[in-house]
Amino acid sequence: MSERIETIRRMLEDEPNDPFLRYSLGYELAKADRHDEAIEWFDRALEVDPDHHYAAFQKARALDELDRGEEAMTIARAQAVRARAAGDAKAEGELLGLADELDV
Repeated sequence: MSERIETIRRMLEDEPNDPFLRYSLGYELAKADRHDEAIEWFDRALEVDPDHHYAAFQKARALDELDRGEEAMTIARAQAVRARAAGDAKAEGELLGLADELDV
């Protein structure tokens, strides 16, 4: 297991509800091609912060890596709506761009 993953896990022991740490662990797991585990951590980040748009973005990418493109596209579009409602045009654009890429 990578040192970064272990470091984040240790940090989560002190801050188990930190959405950024949850997202970070998911991101590192996805980089290690451990997409199922990554999705779990992106979901945990979204539990704490439903407007963590990049957790949803990375979750959609991980789902696509597991050939779950339809589910990934649905998540990206739904989170784009949340981003728009929150006034985050950058996240909205990135999520819609991802959804368009997945809609092939």
